[in-house]
Amino acid sequence: METKNIMIVGVGGQGTLLTSRILGGVMTDGGYEVKMSEVHGMAQRGGSVVTFVRYGDEVFEPIVEEGCADVLIAFERLEALRYAHYLKPDGVLIVNDQRMDPMPVVMGAAKYPENIIEDLSKEYKVISVDALSEAKKLGNAQVFNVVILGVAARHMDFTIEQWNAVIERIVKPKFVDINKKAFAVGFGSEE
Repeated sequence: METKNIMIVGVGGQGTLLTSRILGGVMTDGGYEVKMSEVHGMAQRGGSVVTFVRYGDEVFEPIVEEGCADVLIAFERLEALRYAHYLKPDGVLIVNDQRMDPMPVVMGAAKYPENIIEDLSKEYKVISVDALSEAKKLGNAQVFNVVILGVAARHMDFTIEQWNAVIERIVKPKFVDINKKAFAVGFGSEE
């Protein structure tokens, strides 16, 4: 199998690490070689966090180059805009329709761009999901990242049973059920 490239972009504290661990687990269980790399830009202060996950029969390096991502998972709109150029021409961009103002915007030194999802949709295949609202309906806003992962999983070749097995193994026992429900909501949602 040709190497597949997945990127997860977000802001510190949004669950990129758990998401990448679930991704890596399902790919390893699927018999693929997996390489992962994380880049933290002041993550603890709300800065960008980028995770690269590459899988295939043979993977030589963990970094996804610009223009090579098959799937880009963005936990926030501005992060989607910031990293969209990493997508392949036929790649898919899954965006959580959420706004989190970075420090320059909070301080008034910059403006948050308008119409990000609409503008990205002109150039890329974009799937927008209000994962935070879906997670709140389940009773736990923190599982929004797993809702988004469920949406992204529809663009990968693994069954819901494979995903659930990894969630059961990686997530703390008291949060397994809510994470499986969150994943199912994303996996079953319409585009």
